[in-house]
Amino acid sequence: MRLSLAWLDKGLSRLLVALTAAIVVCVCWQVLSRYVTQTPSAYSEEIARFLLIWLGILGASYAYRTGAHLGLDLLVNQLSQLWQRRVTVLVHGVVLSFALSVMVLGGIQLMALAIDPGQQSSALQLNMAWVYAVLPISGVVISVYACSALISVLRES
Repeated sequence: MRLSLAWLDKGLSRLLVALTAAIVVCVCWQVLSRYVTQTPSAYSEEIARFLLIWLGILGASYAYRTGAHLGLDLLVNQLSQLWQRRVTVLVHGVVLSFALSVMVLGGIQLMALAIDPGQQSSALQLNMAWVYAVLPISGVVISVYACSALISVLRES
């Protein structure tokens, strides 16, 4: 399992780097085409927007894994070790249920809504289900990380 998580961590971090690089290239092209050639690109703004959506939501998965999300643990630190562990289990359980119910199931329903009428983006004519696909993907990744965290905390007991 550790090897699978290490592979997932490495793949996710590389994907986030690639998305960041793609946004930089896309925005630089937008600036150059607007100010140098005086003919702004119609596609680069929409591509940058979609890349930012994917980067933000997948970045939240990575931030959850690395513990980089903002957390207020002032009250939890005042509790005994047993209660700190219980609160940690509760928090990871809530994250798991949110990821599965809202991100995975809700994301799949959102994709289905976009596929059915054929909702297209304005400039690229891309089916919006491809943009919304990041929700269930990220939900699955967060669920895997939450299960891993739960197993870690429960093994410590």
